[in-house]
Amino acid sequence: MASIGRASAFLASGTIVSRILGFVKVIVLAAVIGLYGTSADAFALANQLPNTVYTIVAGGVLTAVLVPQIVRAGLHLDGGTAYINKLLTLALSILAVTTLAATLLVPVITPFIGLHLPSAQLDLAIAFAYWCMPQIFFYGLYTVLGEVLNARKSFGPFTWVPVLNNVVALAGILAFALVAGTDPNGDRTAGEFTPGMIALLGGTATLGVVAQAVVLFYFWRRIGLRFRPDFQFRGVGLGAAGKTASWTFGMLLLTTAAGIVETQVVTQATGKASVAVLATAWLIFMLPHSVITVSVATAYFTGMSEHASRGDVVKLRTDASSAIRGTSLLIVLASTVILVCAYPFAAVFTQGKFEQVQGTGNVIIAYILGLVAFCVLFVLQRTFYALGDTRTPFFFTLFQVILVVGGVLGCSLLPPAWIAVGIALVVTVSGILQTVLAGHLLRRRLGGIDGRRILRSLIRYLVAALPSLILGLGLLFLLGGTHEGGFAVSGRLEAIVSMAIIGAVMALAYFGMLLLMRSEELRVFLVPLINRFRPRGTN
Repeated sequence: MASIGRASAFLASGTIVSRILGFVKVIVLAAVIGLYGTSADAFALANQLPNTVYTIVAGGVLTAVLVPQIVRAGLHLDGGTAYINKLLTLALSILAVTTLAATLLVPVITPFIGLHLPSAQLDLAIAFAYWCMPQIFFYGLYTVLGEVLNARKSFGPFTWVPVLNNVVALAGILAFALVAGTDPNGDRTAGEFTPGMIALLGGTATLGVVAQAVVLFYFWRRIGLRFRPDFQFRGVGLGAAGKTASWTFGMLLLTTAAGIVETQVVTQATGKASVAVLATAWLIFMLPHSVITVSVATAYFTGMSEHASRGDVVKLRTDASSAIRGTSLLIVLASTVILVCAYPFAAVFTQGKFEQVQGTGNVIIAYILGLVAFCVLFVLQRTFYALGDTRTPFFFTLFQVILVVGGVLGCSLLPPAWIAVGIALVVTVSGILQTVLAGHLLRRRLGGIDGRRILRSLIRYLVAALPSLILGLGLLFLLGGTHEGGFAVSGRLEAIVSMAIIGAVMALAYFGMLLLMRSEELRVFLVPLINRFRPRGTN
């Protein structure tokens, strides 16, 4: 458990640094091209296209399949080296062909996803997409190299190298500001973008992804791995991996289809809370998930795969329960704080009217209501993956996608200013229902998931969060965070100061309540911290 804690802390530290830089990047980008307007939505759409295509082709397939297969391949006489070389060769070949095809099809793909964009804005999005599409190959390279390192229990590089990506992309945005000037209100029209401006902004975004991937070869060498292309794909279990991957591939097609529908519908609101706002709100939503849940679950995942490969269901169940209870302890607090601070958070990214602060803040609130369920679902999915079962996640994902697509299409009937909020709320409700279904299916598979203990912990956290929520809302009103001209939403610095004050008070109230309730999970969380600062020689 101590080693899991150390690994999680190290992973979290890398993720925290990367996410902070990511937020700085988005804040600077909003200051340079705005969060509302032609250029913001065009660039946001183009920059998410590579992620969309990559996810369809290989994203989660690699994550779901790679670690369990490499753990099993480690039992081979060569330690899995032949398997790794063959798998990497196959993955990179597929990614190279996909990247080339997607780049050539940019004029077809972009209008399909940006269905309701005006023609001039669509042309700008297409121009940006040509520069962004090569990211597909390097996202794949980063995933494969990083997951191999994780499987070899070298966790740090996978979470730390995105820092380099953010540094390069941030430098590109600053260079763009020096060359083209800033446009925080998004007033610059599509026709004002020159080819050089497009190349600078789109090209440096891609260059960051390139740097993030290529630097992992250095860490491969440090653990004794060397990549040698090997096109002989028989004899090392790739057939089993392919069978497992087929269900994950189907699941990704479902989720990507839902994402495309979301983007198509939200482009109806261009000029209001649209593509860029939805992406920024999702970034805020993902911050605590990435820092807390992913860090803990990644550290647990290799061990869970090992337990599953040995058929040790008891230890697998224990790991899953510990991961859910440990992450939820902090995720409930994070959800409550972000819920209260949604408007100040929005004010950090928007420098325009209070209407824009409200529009962005409402989307954040709609998303954040589903954060706890989203994080629990992440652990449940990883438990199925550790079992080598990608078939079951396909079906509970199908259930969620049906709900999302139906709900999102219904959101197209809303007033433009509320479309993004409606989409975020649909994602939240469907995600909660999906988590309930996934928990039920895993319970049947394992003969139990320590459900009563998990439920007791979640109820305890929610009860502890109530006084924190009341105090936070009181402070928000006192700081003027709910009306135009209020201190908490009057500027970027004021918003950050307000969030720091509100967050600190809410955290003290939350942890104080858990101490009074004698939370076992809080004790486990605090003991390593107390031991670290306790003078040597004391008990």
